[in-house]
Amino acid sequence: MAKITKEAALLYHSQGKPGKIEVVPTKPHSTQTDLSLAYSPGVAEPCLEIEKNPQDAYKYTAKGNLVAVISNGTAVLGLGDIGALSGKPVMEGKGLLFKIYAGIDVFDIEVNEKDPDKFIEAVKAIAPTFGGINLEDIKAPECFEIERRLKEELDIPVMHDDQHGTAIISSAGLLNALEVAGKKIEDVKIVVNGAGASATSCTKLYEALGARRENILMLDSKGVITSDRENLTEQKRYFATDRRDVHTLAEAIRGADVFLGLSKGNVLTQEMVRSMADHPIVFALANPAPEISYEDAMAARPDVLMSTGRSDYPNQINNVIGFPYIFRGALDTQAKSINEEMKIAAVHAIANLAKQPVPDVVNEAYHVNNFTFGPEYFIPKPVDPRLITEVSCAVAKAAIESGVARKKIEDWDAYKLQLRELMGYESKLTRQLYDTARRNPQRVVFAEGIHPNMLKAAVEAKAEGICHPIILGNDEAIEKLAKELDLSLEGIEIVNLRHPDEAPRRERYARILSEKRAREGVTYEEANDKMFERNYFGMMMVETSEADAFITGLYTKYSNTIKVAKEVIGIRPEFKHFGTMHILNSKKG
Repeated sequence: MAKITKEAALLYHSQGKPGKIEVVPTKPHSTQTDLSLAYSPGVAEPCLEIEKNPQDAYKYTAKGNLVAVISNGTAVLGLGDIGALSGKPVMEGKGLLFKIYAGIDVFDIEVNEKDPDKFIEAVKAIAPTFGGINLEDIKAPECFEIERRLKEELDIPVMHDDQHGTAIISSAGLLNALEVAGKKIEDVKIVVNGAGASATSCTKLYEALGARRENILMLDSKGVITSDRENLTEQKRYFATDRRDVHTLAEAIRGADVFLGLSKGNVLTQEMVRSMADHPIVFALANPAPEISYEDAMAARPDVLMSTGRSDYPNQINNVIGFPYIFRGALDTQAKSINEEMKIAAVHAIANLAKQPVPDVVNEAYHVNNFTFGPEYFIPKPVDPRLITEVSCAVAKAAIESGVARKKIEDWDAYKLQLRELMGYESKLTRQLYDTARRNPQRVVFAEGIHPNMLKAAVEAKAEGICHPIILGNDEAIEKLAKELDLSLEGIEIVNLRHPDEAPRRERYARILSEKRAREGVTYEEANDKMFERNYFGMMMVETSEADAFITGLYTKYSNTIKVAKEVIGIRPEFKHFGTMHILNSKKG
């Protein structure tokens, strides 16, 4: 990653229109009639409907897609208590993430109030505006009481993301890391370095997933939290151990299976990592400097399964994998809260997604050929477009099944489609193209079978039922590449056009082409030589109706491809030219 300088950061936030978010009208507003409907007198009608039935606010206003990101600025990123106004860039940034990842609108609210009771009253007073509330950057222990009371006293989803976002993502990572390591959550010994909001929430969620409290040791700045310590907060007391033989991190981590760090940088040494059990799991989540660097951890123990909060290393624990989609599912069911069932559903949805084949858009974003489930990939990437459907649907289902939803979703396929259209991943046009293709799948030749993108496209097309793929290329090389990419070639035809067995077909194609282009001086021998080239052979498959379509162009120039198409297939006599069409798909269609 490029180094972020102070100058670049300040310029980013100030250039053009200052800040990162704005309000955009969603209804026509160009005529006097439009304005009369938008405001007086037309606006009175929805007001009266909402007065009769408050739930109609979801029908007539933006409430159902509007989240408040609220902070008092007492624990902003790693900056500490810098005040409500100073934290506004962070809250705007959170709003931007909500919008780009889940299509959720946000008002950022900075409340200049440190007293928990007064802060709670302020939030309650403005709550009718919103469909959900995301509490952000509020220091512990006040954040626990603030969230607890707001959840009890409001009938919309409230979540302190610093607590639960990290807990959900790290829990998904932990389940998968344990699977890679061949361990069970109920058996592993866990050391948690840090006892703030994130650490306690993570550990409680681990416990809900099966971890046993007697196998957990938690440390704060004074060392291992033991039950004989005085003046422990309620949260620390919950995880205090009765053991008296461990006091330091070095003592606690000896023989441990899992280390969770939500503390400060460079407190975990290589020697400590070496003292852990086989296939240790290290989640060093302090930012920007983790408790131990990725390089040092790997050097100490090559068998370590490592996560950090940084995007420049594998298995980043990033809250953006969770919170946009958790709120999406909660909003779309008009949920009264975000409960434990919804959080656990999100954990399993995120964990399961990492085991599925990864879309090209993710591989391209990280400049790799293929992410596959294992030590270096057990958490989905933030750019994975499937997160919105997988996580939002899981959360929505849990909301309905646990009884906190006020709106039920009956058609889950339609809901997934709605989510994809919301984000611009799909439109009515693309859906029509897919549906048409599925109704009558054609034989499609994929020219460059030894290119990873072409091979993955063919396999995906087969899986989605939109065509019967035929892959051109060396069969041994294609099978080897498929194995490397963990792709199944079952049901896919491979044609090695240069193999001796294909000689009769090459000769037949050569005769057809030489006869067709004889007036232009094309000889049989010349045509036969051309049949050893992918583009000539593949287009002859289309010309002879042995295939219906041909996909090429990864290794050849557009102009060369056009030349071959004209020569082999040709242009209908009544035309002199042919054109190409590009489809640009946006969120508006």
